[in-house]
Amino acid sequence: MSNRISCIIMFLVLIAVFAAAVFSIKDDSLTMDELAHLPAGYSYLTQKDMRLNPEHPPLIKDLAAIPLLFIKNITFPAEIKAWREDVNGQWDFGNYFLYQSKNPADEIIFRGRIPMILMLLLLGFYIFKWAKELFGNKAAVLSISLFSLSPALLAQGRLVTTDVGAAFGVFAASYYFLRALKLPNLRNVALAGAFLGIGLLLKFSAILLIPFFGILGIAWLLKKSGSFKQTTKTVSLIFLIGFILIWPVYQYHTLGYPPEKQADDAKTYLAGQPDFIKQPIVYAAKTPILRPYAQYLTGLFMVFQRVSGGNTTYFLGEVNNQAWKYYFPVIYLIKEPLAFHILTLIAFLYGLKRIRKMSFPVFASLLFIAIYWIASINGNLNIGVRHLLPVFPFTIFLVAGGIGKLLEGRYLKTRYLLLSGLIAWQAWSVASVYPHFLAYFNELAGGPDNGYKYAVDSNLDWGQDLKRLARWVEKNNIPEIKIAYFGGGDPKYYLGDKAKYFSWEKPQKGWIAVSATLLQGGRGKPAPGFNQPTGFFDWLNQYPLQEKIGYSIFIYRIE
Repeated sequence: MSNRISCIIMFLVLIAVFAAAVFSIKDDSLTMDELAHLPAGYSYLTQKDMRLNPEHPPLIKDLAAIPLLFIKNITFPAEIKAWREDVNGQWDFGNYFLYQSKNPADEIIFRGRIPMILMLLLLGFYIFKWAKELFGNKAAVLSISLFSLSPALLAQGRLVTTDVGAAFGVFAASYYFLRALKLPNLRNVALAGAFLGIGLLLKFSAILLIPFFGILGIAWLLKKSGSFKQTTKTVSLIFLIGFILIWPVYQYHTLGYPPEKQADDAKTYLAGQPDFIKQPIVYAAKTPILRPYAQYLTGLFMVFQRVSGGNTTYFLGEVNNQAWKYYFPVIYLIKEPLAFHILTLIAFLYGLKRIRKMSFPVFASLLFIAIYWIASINGNLNIGVRHLLPVFPFTIFLVAGGIGKLLEGRYLKTRYLLLSGLIAWQAWSVASVYPHFLAYFNELAGGPDNGYKYAVDSNLDWGQDLKRLARWVEKNNIPEIKIAYFGGGDPKYYLGDKAKYFSWEKPQKGWIAVSATLLQGGRGKPAPGFNQPTGFFDWLNQYPLQEKIGYSIFIYRIE
């Protein structure tokens, strides 16, 4: 296969991904995290003030908010308590900004998602680019095909969230870091440092790049591929450039943030941290030259606190606020297509035979996958398959490289036939769930219809079906429906007076709509050691399900 043909295929695939992403978001309501991210990004660009959503770096939110600057007469509610007084009043502010300020909510949401789709495409391009350079054109075409058929990437790459951004930042930074190790000229070192900085500004989980690059530098020396002096200089310069790049970005985001409020907010956020961490950050928040780094470190330690603190979620019939060690392996097994798992296994077995011939980029990819999986399993935060997205491009890249090598030698017709069958199976499996990519579950889980039995939240139900519920209510002439909704949308905004709220614990009459996340959280059994209230939707078990909106909102009618 020629370079020209492989590049044409890549562009056609990316066009198809763009079309699928754009057309599939038009009916999706605002998801939970978007309620915080999108209004926060607009506040950053217009107010130069990062008081909202500091637990995520600003770059993704900035990109999402850029198209909003071209919408005329957007009202910024600077007078409300959530902005003026609250400490990180992101949820109340987001709801007021989108749904109570007479702003065009649906237009804002749609426009904000377009830059996210472009970042998804950029990730696909880099997967193709690296696979092409290392494994050749066949593997590159296979890599872009597998990328386009990943339901998790398709689901998250259309939303204003940080996970695909993290995957892009980590993968691109790794690509340029390895180039700089191999050829440490000024251009490569500068690019590696710049992309390290970009990664750190996309999501705080990219902080794992620091130990990862450090280990790679040591491995490079042990491999005797470079001198100690040159390698140390290269790695140090890359770290320095990445660290310096944080300052101007965060400097812009603190220009309008009053120093006294930044310091007071930092005290609140870091209340659980020891004084040797908290006090220097609070001091830096009051020091003009250090304020950008104070804001960055505040967000970073907020993430550390959250990862250690856990989150209450439903999984395999249980509810718990502590992590299950097997959560991510099971979620990955049932949320990615079976055909891809088979290809992964084939590539892995083939790779074992060639382990002594392993290239350094392959070693680096395997190392990052191991580091990230270990960190995820040992963390105390079970937030969905999206948390694993930074390993996806490395996995796709390695699987494509391994399978590409198998498309040589004897029995080529049989090998191509087998590969074509697996790709067709994966394509059908993913296409059949369109436009509900977020709710994808593979055949092991019984497909998306049965996904709610295994996991909810961002694995299935993040609030994306609210507009579909409103259309269903209108179509069926339902005068009133009681709603228990989980997500970023506002039921009153879309259903008006037809939307009613109710006490979950008490049996109700009439039409009832319950989000799967709340339903399963209210029916799951408490895990050992979990002592919070449960069972608040057990009373619904005796009633038949009337309708399901998308795969995430369950409709009951109780006479």
